[in-house]
Amino acid sequence: MHTPRHFDAHHDPDSRSTAPRDPYEELGALTGDPQGGSPGLEGPGHRWSGRSRRVARRAARREGVGEGRRERGPEGRRWWRLSGLSRAAKTVVALAVLTAFLALADRWAVLYAEGKAADAIEKQLDLAAAPEVEIGGFPFVDQLAEKKFDSVRVTVPDVSAGRVSLQKVSATAHDVRLDADGLTSVHGADIPELQGDVLLSFDDLSRELGSSQITFRGDGGDKVRAGGTLPVAGQDLRVHAEATVTQQAERGIATDIGNMRLDIGDLATYRPGTRASEGLHLTREAAAGLAHEDGEAKSLLSVPSIAERLGVPEGAAREGLADDGKLAELTGSPHFAREARNLDLIDLAEDDPEVLSALGISPDLLDALSRLTRPVLADKLSLAFQLPEPPHGDIRLRDVRVEDDGIRVRLSGAGLSVGS
Repeated sequence: MHTPRHFDAHHDPDSRSTAPRDPYEELGALTGDPQGGSPGLEGPGHRWSGRSRRVARRAARREGVGEGRRERGPEGRRWWRLSGLSRAAKTVVALAVLTAFLALADRWAVLYAEGKAADAIEKQLDLAAAPEVEIGGFPFVDQLAEKKFDSVRVTVPDVSAGRVSLQKVSATAHDVRLDADGLTSVHGADIPELQGDVLLSFDDLSRELGSSQITFRGDGGDKVRAGGTLPVAGQDLRVHAEATVTQQAERGIATDIGNMRLDIGDLATYRPGTRASEGLHLTREAAAGLAHEDGEAKSLLSVPSIAERLGVPEGAAREGLADDGKLAELTGSPHFAREARNLDLIDLAEDDPEVLSALGISPDLLDALSRLTRPVLADKLSLAFQLPEPPHGDIRLRDVRVEDDGIRVRLSGAGLSVGS
């Protein structure tokens, strides 16, 4: 039977060994086992019994000795053994800081280049607003060194296109090749391929063409409807029209304005043109109302040429003018109302201008309407525009379509170049 020994780190000859001590051997010494064991050892003092190992582990937790994880310092503090992990962590942190610094420097260079490009585009194209430039690809500095960008996206707001303004023109160029001497000395660029998008906003059209009195909206397919008021000879007439949008050549769109009409209240409707259905005509309600307006009916029948156009024989016209009963019978017939709607009031003015005044149409309005021909009115509602031809390369419009917010057109380009 062995006499228990007390563990003394300063006198134990094994403490000078460079091999790490087993904490369970130390606990065995504390519990009286000279070999790091106990009476319950299995084998010749080198293996632990299950009970002894459990006792040792509980003692280890009480004494603060983990299996190589922590120890008590000289002042009784417990320190994590993280010397190896700390060096790795420092390396990782250093690499992260360096990477972040390089990325930040690269992004700064991108922002600087995008700002310089935006200024150059605004000045060269004499734009009303600065464009947005976005250079794609990473890292930027490597692309600049190779003088080639993966992609460059430019968005230009409010571009003038004749009578109208394009709300937004966006284009993305691919494989842009630079003519440059560093970041601050870019002379030009070659653009082998470009795709873009043009939006002609209905809000802008309403403001620019209709002076906020005419509004445009999509009507499905390639149709645009216009509606609102148009001042004519001091009166606000209700205007209605339909525009069919088509592509014109390779760089423009055209609109065919049809179904145009101007309503003079509930009295008459003006449709510019020379066909029988066009001109200035009484509305259905106004023609039917002649049966109840003796004064207006008599004004029409008092002019023989107008009575003839209404299909009223001269004798019947005289009877109607002399007898209100005969007049009501004559003007209340469906035939009279139908023929009254077919009358072109502008033509009537040539026979007797006073007739229109009796109907409530002033001579000034009649004169203004006669000069408001189909081409003139169509021009007021035209949505056409033409993109300028680039000095180098080719740009073409593709896929013209009407959407809820406006007319959107796809464009493509090839062989373009900017700068010197």
